[in-house]
Amino acid sequence: MSFKTRVFFFLPSQQKEKYSFSLRPLGLCGENFLFSLFPCISIRTLANPLTAKQQIGISTYYQNVLSDLSVMNLHAITCDLLNDLSPLRFTPPVTHVYNPLEYAREPYMQYLNLYAGRPKEVVLLGMNPGPWGMAQTGVPFGEVKAVKEWLRIEAPVGSPSEIHPKRPVHGFDCSRSEISGRRLWGWARKTFGSPERFFSRFFVANYCPLLFIEASGRNRTPNNLPVGERKPLLIACDRALLRIIQWIKPRFVVGIGRFAEQRAQLALSGLDVTIGSVTHPSPANPNANRGWDALVAKELKALGVRL
Repeated sequence: MSFKTRVFFFLPSQQKEKYSFSLRPLGLCGENFLFSLFPCISIRTLANPLTAKQQIGISTYYQNVLSDLSVMNLHAITCDLLNDLSPLRFTPPVTHVYNPLEYAREPYMQYLNLYAGRPKEVVLLGMNPGPWGMAQTGVPFGEVKAVKEWLRIEAPVGSPSEIHPKRPVHGFDCSRSEISGRRLWGWARKTFGSPERFFSRFFVANYCPLLFIEASGRNRTPNNLPVGERKPLLIACDRALLRIIQWIKPRFVVGIGRFAEQRAQLALSGLDVTIGSVTHPSPANPNANRGWDALVAKELKALGVRL
């Protein structure tokens, strides 16, 4: 059997020089095989015997390692979602389907590695990628300038297998600006200052990673797909959302728009989490065009989220 070998290693961020490491496979994700490197605690690998203080330090270090594993688990959840979505097919009026978690995987991995550590207090949940945001950068609501300059993420981006002429993918060279993403990350920047402060409490995800495009170039949202195509898509995305929330364990899941809230209510039924929604920042939403920053702050506070 032959296959492409793109191997990604995930290592704890500190004190790597003090320990030996063992290789453990996480699984196959398309063409990518994921591995993790776990430190093997053994006094035989150290130059000097461990003191009691060092043993306590290593125990604390392992707790930090377990926290770091949140990123690896989100990668595994993503891989499972991609495997669930791969056999799905969509018919006209949808003519093109983009999956940025495949062709823009590298910046998405940067996003997880930088900002997906748990715990989080709030998960902000979008619906699916926009053509000038996540479809270009792989980051939810990923308006190019915000991703490059504020989130400090930039990496090579490939292209979908079939490209709609009205929806080209130029990655970080894209000159178009997605207004929804510009508003979302602009609000986060104004409110929290740095991405580190924002992501210490918040995480932004999309419910569905697929962008659906009609022959005209118009976006088709998941809720407008035929029921026979929509049902297996929602099952796969519900499953992934449940696993993400079970892992992150936030107090709040806030849909950015009603569709995301409704899916969260169904997928997360029975979990001890507060679910609500805020107005979507799309320019197609009249309310969002009358000062979205103030509006979203008011709506979050009404849900009990302090800012």
